[in-house]
Amino acid sequence: MAFDLEMIRAVYAGMGSRIEAARTAVGRPLTLTEKILYAHLYGGTVSQAYERGVSYVDFAPDRVAMQDATAQMALLQFMQAGKATAAVPSTVHCDHLIQAKDGATADLAEANAENREVYDFLASVSNKYGIGFWKPGAGIIHQVVLENYAFPGGMMIGTDSHTPNAGGLGMIAIGVGGADAVDVMAGMAWELKFPKVIGVKLTGKMNGWTSAKDVILKVAGILTVKGGTGAIVEYFGEGAESLSATGKGTICNMGAEIGATTSVFAYDEKMGDYLRGTGRADIAELAGAVRQHLRADDEIYTQPERFFDQLIEIDLNTLEPYVNGPFTPDAAWPISQFAAAVREHGWPEKLEVGLIGSCTNSSYEDITRAASIAAQAVQKGLHVNAEFTITPGSELVRYTVARDGLLDTFAEMGGVVLANACGPCIGQWARHTDDPKRKNSIITSFNRNFAKRNDGNPNTHAFVASPEIVTAFAIAGDLTFNPLTDTLAGANGPVKLDEPRGVEMPPRGFAVEDAGFQAPAADGSAVQVIVDPASDRLELLEPFRPWEGSDLMGLRLLIKAQGKCTTDHISMAGPWLRFRGHLDNISNNMLIGATNAFNGKANEVRDWVSQGEAYVPVPQAARNYKAMGIGSVVVGDENYGEGSSREHAAMEPRHLGVRAVIVKSFARIHETNLKKQGMLALTFANKADYDLIEEGDMIDILGLTSFTPGQPLQARLHHTDGDTDLITLNHTYNEGQIEWFRAGSALNLIRLKESGGAQLSQK
Repeated sequence: MAFDLEMIRAVYAGMGSRIEAARTAVGRPLTLTEKILYAHLYGGTVSQAYERGVSYVDFAPDRVAMQDATAQMALLQFMQAGKATAAVPSTVHCDHLIQAKDGATADLAEANAENREVYDFLASVSNKYGIGFWKPGAGIIHQVVLENYAFPGGMMIGTDSHTPNAGGLGMIAIGVGGADAVDVMAGMAWELKFPKVIGVKLTGKMNGWTSAKDVILKVAGILTVKGGTGAIVEYFGEGAESLSATGKGTICNMGAEIGATTSVFAYDEKMGDYLRGTGRADIAELAGAVRQHLRADDEIYTQPERFFDQLIEIDLNTLEPYVNGPFTPDAAWPISQFAAAVREHGWPEKLEVGLIGSCTNSSYEDITRAASIAAQAVQKGLHVNAEFTITPGSELVRYTVARDGLLDTFAEMGGVVLANACGPCIGQWARHTDDPKRKNSIITSFNRNFAKRNDGNPNTHAFVASPEIVTAFAIAGDLTFNPLTDTLAGANGPVKLDEPRGVEMPPRGFAVEDAGFQAPAADGSAVQVIVDPASDRLELLEPFRPWEGSDLMGLRLLIKAQGKCTTDHISMAGPWLRFRGHLDNISNNMLIGATNAFNGKANEVRDWVSQGEAYVPVPQAARNYKAMGIGSVVVGDENYGEGSSREHAAMEPRHLGVRAVIVKSFARIHETNLKKQGMLALTFANKADYDLIEEGDMIDILGLTSFTPGQPLQARLHHTDGDTDLITLNHTYNEGQIEWFRAGSALNLIRLKESGGAQLSQK
C-alpha cells in the first residue's frame, strides 16, 4: 500500500481538466513539463498562458522532503510560522550526518551517539507537526523518496539540490532552500519563474559498458554547469523508454550539475514495473489510467524542434562510457579519450580509491552491474589495486543485495560497505591517508566533484563515472586503463574484463526487516520540542531586521570572490554539518573556501575598521563590521552559488551583516535563497564592472526607496584613493520578493500574516 494514496488520487482526478484548460490558454500542444506545472497552479485552473523564462508563477507542490542537515534550519523556521501541522505530506530523512570511517555498523553507532541531540530534535519536531521521520540508517533521501513517495505527474520540492532524482518516476521534483519548504508546509504558494524547457531526444539502446550515468555525463559536457539554468530538461524518445526507472533517476539526479531546475521522463512501462516492484501497484494502476496526461502531446514528439527552447539528440547505440572531471562535473571525457587526457594534463595516474553508491547510483541494477565486475576480479585472479567502498542507497536496497549475496562478492574483492548514507559524497569521509594534502586521484559514481568536496584535500583529483567503470578502475588502480580494450595481469596471465551484467529488479523481489520509518503522532499538540539553550548544535531563531526604509550607505566590501564559488565555498559541509542547526556557530565557516581576488588566498580578507587593515578570516571581518553597525557586501564571479541547495550559504551572510551580494551571474537556488532571507541578490549590468571593485571599497546601494520589478539599482563605489565609480546593478525581484526584502525575510512576512500584522522582534 502506497503512502498518501488519496492525495495521489486527487491529483490525477483534477489533472485532465487542468491540462485541457492549459492547452486552450497556451493555444498549442503541451510538453510534459508544462502539463505537470499547469496542473499544480496554486490558484487552480489556469486563466492565462505563462511565458517561459519570464513569468513568475505560484505553484502548489504535493509534498516536501528534507534531509537532516537542511531539515534542522527548515524546521526551526517552520516552528516560527505559527502552524499546528504541515499542510502537505512532508518527510525528514537522516542521511547527511553519518561519517564514513570504518564501515556501516561502527559508523552508524558512532553517528547515533554523536548526533543524538539533533536526531531527537528532528524526531520530536516531526512527531509534533505531522511529518514522517526516516531514522539514521534508513537510507539516502532521494533513494527513499523514489522507493516510497515519488509518483508520475506529481510535484515535490525538497531541501536538497538532488531532489530531481524523483524525475525518474515522472515527477517534477525541485531542490529548494528551507524557507521555500516552510512556505509550502505552511500552506502557502511556492513561487518559481516559469522555466524554459530543454528537450533531450534519446534514440537507440545502450549496450555493453554504457549505462544511464553516461547519458547525463555527456549532457553535462554539452550544457556545462550552468547551461540548464532556468530550464527543466525533458527526456523522450525510444531510448528513454528503454531505460530503467532507476536509470532515469540517475540522469535526473545529476541534472543538478547542469544547473537545471529539474529533469523529467514521461511515464512508461519501466516506471510501472518499478512501482509494482516497490509495493505500489495501486499507483501504477492509477497512472496507467491517466497515461495520456503523463507524457507530452503527440505533436511535441513528432516535431520537437518547434516546441522546446533547445533540443539535444543522443544516440544510445553509439554512446561511449564517460569519465568526468576533475574538479568540475562538466569536464566530460569519453573513455576512449580519457587516458590521453590524464597523461596530457598530468593528473595522477595512480588511483587511490574507487567509491560507488550514493543517491545517484545505488539502485539494485547499479549494484548488480558493479558486482558482475567485482566477481570477475575474484574469478580471474585479479589483485585489486585501490581502496574500494560501497554505499547502499537505502536499507531496502542494502538488505536485498545482502540477501542475494552481492555484498559478499564485494567483500571478496576487498570492498568495504559503508552506511546507508551520503558519506564521502558530501565530505563526510574520514579518509584513511598518510598525507591529507597529497596530490592524488579518486573516482566515484557520485554526482559532484568540486575541489575539496569529498575529503577536504584541494589536491584530490575527483572523477565521476558509472559504478561499473569505477569498479573496473579500482581493480586496475590506474586511470590510464580502458576496461573496454585493455587487459590486466591475472593469476594465469593477461585477462580482459567482460562487459557488466545487471538486473533491473531483484528476481525474488525486494525485502527488508526494518525500513527505518517512524510515523508522526495523529495529534501532535501535546508533543514537546526541546532545544537546550546551552547547546552548540541547535539554536532557536530570531527574526532578521526589516529594511530600514532608505538606501544602504557606507557598506564595506567583505570579499571579492574570484572564480568558482559554490555553496561548498560559501558554507562548507563535512565537519561543519554538526552546526547546521546553530546559525551563529555555523556562520564561522562563511566564505572560508572562497578565493580572495586581491591576494589569491582563501579565508584572508582585510578588516578595514577594527584590525588596522590586517588580514583576518572572512567571518571575523564580518563579525567586526556587524559589531560596529556597519553592513557589508560580497562580490562574486559567474554562476555564484552553484551546487547544493543549502540555505545556510544565504543565512550565514545575512546573520553576519551582509546586505547585498553582487555577482556576474547566480545559480538559481542560491539566488532564491538570498531573496528569501531578505538580502539583495544583484548582478552587474556590465560584467566588466566586476573589475572596478577595489580592495578597500565602501559601497552605497542606491534606488531602494523606489525598488520595483525590472528597474535596475545602482551602486556607488568609494575607493581608498578618493575616486568614485557609479555602476548599474540588475535584479530579478518581482513585487512579492521585494516585500520579502522590505519585511526582512520571507518568513517575517508569513509571521506578519499569521499574527495579523503584529510587530516583529528584530535581530
